[in-house]
Amino acid sequence: MVKFKIIKTTKSGIRLGEIKTRHGKIQTPFFMPDATRGFIKTVSNQDLGEIGMGAMVVNTYHLYLQPKIENIKRAGGIHGFMDWQKPLLADSGGFQVFSLVHKNSRMGRITDKSVIFKSPLDGSWHEITPEKSLQIQFDLGVDMMVCLDDCPPNHFSKEQLAESVNRTIAWAERCRKEYDRQIKKRKIAEKDRPLLFAVIQGGSDLSLRKYCTSELVRIGFDGYGFGAMPVDAQGKFLSKVLKYTAGFIPENALRFALGIGNPEDILECASYGWDMFDCVIPTREGRHGRLFSRKGISNFQFPISKQKMSFYKTINITNARFAKDLSPINKISKLPDLRNYSQAYLHHLFKMKETLGQRLASLQNLEFYLDLMSKIRENH
Repeated sequence: MVKFKIIKTTKSGIRLGEIKTRHGKIQTPFFMPDATRGFIKTVSNQDLGEIGMGAMVVNTYHLYLQPKIENIKRAGGIHGFMDWQKPLLADSGGFQVFSLVHKNSRMGRITDKSVIFKSPLDGSWHEITPEKSLQIQFDLGVDMMVCLDDCPPNHFSKEQLAESVNRTIAWAERCRKEYDRQIKKRKIAEKDRPLLFAVIQGGSDLSLRKYCTSELVRIGFDGYGFGAMPVDAQGKFLSKVLKYTAGFIPENALRFALGIGNPEDILECASYGWDMFDCVIPTREGRHGRLFSRKGISNFQFPISKQKMSFYKTINITNARFAKDLSPINKISKLPDLRNYSQAYLHHLFKMKETLGQRLASLQNLEFYLDLMSKIRENH
């Protein structure tokens, strides 16, 4: 059974496709918000349903620590536990674990066998191997899963990056073997099997990215993700690296731009042929009072570099100028609350530290991102 098919590749490089999962179909390119711990802060499933939310991302590392996989299994998996019957992807948690260890060596160590780390919640020690990461994701019952990889900081030397790449490849091979074993052990039919993604490492070094991709493709996965930070040590977006890395990935495989969430970066990467995006930006920024809204989003112009920042705007609702602004938060929103509440009222909610304000701002941003992806698919 074909899990992913490309319907059309446009002149601007955008791949219009469809993914089939056990919990529904997904049109590409698409964006997934991070429901990291099994929820999006302040937002309910009813809210998400009303704006048309589809696939979301949960995090293996965080769910493993709390509420623990045994409790999720008793609910029949993560879909039952969080009552979400649309597609879910589980990030391996490698980024979080490696960030923890790289920032503080007392929090753990990395070996070729596994990563050992200290829980920041209760101080208990844990060991995660590539095999265990896949076993946890199967227990979660997600529709898409990601191999455990060695995720380096963006300041690593070429020698350190090469070591990270080699470990990532070796772990991907172990994950692939464990994936096949779990499919057989759990008697999962082809139509119900989760998609498996490997992660491409190599920092800003194109030769390492190319080598890592070719070795992962040799092993064989449903899709391939862009690993580590998408910016260099100076914070500059790795446009060239993302463009060339997309070209290293086979046409018939999914391309997952992990952690890329600025609207202009999503638009740029979609034109390079990346299919999937996830990030905390819309909800995290919303909780801090930063709202995204569209600005002449009916048509996109390519190349993207000539149009950066021209198709959307952001405001900080906590600014004093909104205290008397009685215009709606979003007069064209699907949500009555966003159409009916004023910007002055939202400003007031933030000043009073009322969580309703965080909810409304998060929903405004999520709806903007869904609208952005829809417009990318329509106006290519």
